[in-house]
Amino acid sequence: MEKEQNQNSDKNHSEDKKDNVSTTETSQTNVEENKNELSPEEKILELEDKLTRTFAEMENQRRRFEKEKEEAFEYGGFAFAKEALNLIDNLERSKQILENDDTLKNSEALTKTLEHIDIINKDLISIFSKNNIKPIESLNKKLDPNFHQAMMEIEDDQKEAGTIIQEIQKGFTIKDRLLRPALVGVSKKSEGKDKKNPEINENLEKK
Repeated sequence: MEKEQNQNSDKNHSEDKKDNVSTTETSQTNVEENKNELSPEEKILELEDKLTRTFAEMENQRRRFEKEKEEAFEYGGFAFAKEALNLIDNLERSKQILENDDTLKNSEALTKTLEHIDIINKDLISIFSKNNIKPIESLNKKLDPNFHQAMMEIEDDQKEAGTIIQEIQKGFTIKDRLLRPALVGVSKKSEGKDKKNPEINENLEKK
């Protein structure tokens, strides 16, 4: 009987011990939660920080939208303008074909036709210019890879090497952007122009 009482006593003592441990752990958890809990001032600062970040992001989005809207307005006709350049190209080709036609040379019909082609071409250039589409000046300019594309080299000792002396296809810009590069031919020095005569070299070596 005493043995049973002792066992019950030990059991109760053990349960009391567990309860104490559980209470202690709960108290520690509450203390940690209290430590992690922000004060009202800290909560206000946290909210102000979140609001500031949100407003900054909204402002960045607004600026991006404004920029995209401006670019769409300014360059929305980029593809159309590029296609429209074919009109000028076709007029130029037609003019060259007529000028090279032996049956039309020195005829009044050819003269009048070429005059009309020039008038149409000038009108197109004028319309393009009013819409900020302008031809690139190429002849006698130094080759600029940003605006010109060299298609051939032509020997010319009168010009500095790399000077544009032939325009194959006119280039254009739209505002500050390249619409299409000018296709050009550039000058180069004649081969052997800067090389010394071999016979002169031999005479110099003998001396």
